[in-house]
Amino acid sequence: MSAIVWIAAVSLVAWLWLLLCQGFFWRTDVRLPPREDPGRWPSVCVVVPARDEAAVLPASLPSLLAQDYPGPAEVFLVDDGSTDGTGEVARALAAEHGGLPLTITSPGEPPAGWTGKLWAVRHGIALTRAREPEFLLLTDADIAHAPDSLRTLVAAAGSDGPGRFDLVSQMARLRVESGWERLVVPAFVYFFAQLYPFRRIGRAGSRTAAAAGGCVLLRADVAERARIPDAIRHAVIDDVALARAVKGAGGRVWLGLAERVDSVRPYPRLDDLWRMVSRSAYAQLRHSPALLAGTVAGLALVYLVPPVALAVGLAAGNAAVAVPGGLAWLVMTGTYLPMLRYYGLPFRLAPLLPFTAFLYLLMTVDSAVRHYRGRGAAWKGRTYARPAPVTDEPSP
Repeated sequence: MSAIVWIAAVSLVAWLWLLLCQGFFWRTDVRLPPREDPGRWPSVCVVVPARDEAAVLPASLPSLLAQDYPGPAEVFLVDDGSTDGTGEVARALAAEHGGLPLTITSPGEPPAGWTGKLWAVRHGIALTRAREPEFLLLTDADIAHAPDSLRTLVAAAGSDGPGRFDLVSQMARLRVESGWERLVVPAFVYFFAQLYPFRRIGRAGSRTAAAAGGCVLLRADVAERARIPDAIRHAVIDDVALARAVKGAGGRVWLGLAERVDSVRPYPRLDDLWRMVSRSAYAQLRHSPALLAGTVAGLALVYLVPPVALAVGLAAGNAAVAVPGGLAWLVMTGTYLPMLRYYGLPFRLAPLLPFTAFLYLLMTVDSAVRHYRGRGAAWKGRTYARPAPVTDEPSP
């Protein structure tokens, strides 16, 4: 019993450290910094990579075309080899709704060493150079924007001065309609914030870097200086790689939760959510068996030990086991409540976080198994079985 006493105590200490020393990751009040409208609104080009997105475009593309941005703005939708009529749907929506100018193009299949999304982004950015935009908005085809989204993003980036940001990203509010979405999706954002505390990302001089790929506003000159996207062309987790490249080039990054930027993509079944997580989980661990083992052990210690210790301690009448286990579970539950409030979900879901963490543990292991079976990161008909080598040679 002495071993489990020590394990329960370590788990409690870990939670106290996470509560107080991990950038207050559990708070959900990191939102776009309020700024005054600039005297001159800079030009913006919006790049939307889209592969087989005909089903979601009617709920997302009109919101981009309807932006009330006061300055010059244009939308470039890059049809990444779709087979479901994505380009035709986009043209029909533009004809029906009007608004910002829309250009639809297709780059063809990505060459070796490129992910499909980043190859599409590269093609889109290349088309924007003739417009010489000051900002690029990189947004996914399943993201719906409020009419003032572009305006508020540009204002938040600021102009010259200590408050200027070179990359401003919002974590879109994901859909939480099905039972599995309610159980898994808020935890996805919670775990992401635990790995990359938003407050640290925006702090000057901080090395913590991350972005949310669904909504990224980027200064065009910084993108060129950081060689975006060529420098990260192999990245499966492209948003984190993008933010790291920008910080590596001396840029400042801001990331926070969105209020009026929403993902319209449904994940109604556990299988849908499982594939979303497992396709990139092992890539997040840099395909390292050692990091995988450490992650599994860490998830077990932090999320699974508290309820197990409480149950074992109560069954054995051992307060030395039950008390730290119960306190750790209580701290865990309390830190999850702000995320549930942000998603408008009932607080009764908070004690279920250990079960959700166990699902993520299984998804991570499954991601590694898929990698070693040669299936790697599979998404919409493409599989990235091994990370492509990176060289300094220019891509074609």
